[in-house]
Amino acid sequence: MATKDEARKFLSDVASESSFWVNNGPILKNLDELSNFMQAANEDTFKHHVNADKNDFSNWINNIIGDKKLANDLLSSKTKDSMIKKVNNRLNSLKKKAG
Repeated sequence: MATKDEARKFLSDVASESSFWVNNGPILKNLDELSNFMQAANEDTFKHHVNADKNDFSNWINNIIGDKKLANDLLSSKTKDSMIKKVNNRLNSLKKKAG
């Protein structure tokens, strides 16, 4: 379980040079923006970032945001809907923890 300080860190904006650049789309700087993007993304854009060879979202969350739990949860997700649910559940949990 994340501490209050970790939850706040995971929810905060990343530095501009560490933002996630979506293929043909927006530039994401936090988990809320990732959640909103994932819900609106078309399948082609989503599959550009998540497929059998890679999971860019999990990598970004692990390496930049630092939330190892969410990153690992996304690696085990096989569908867009499953990933959205895991991101949103984690967001809710972190927001409660952060206060």
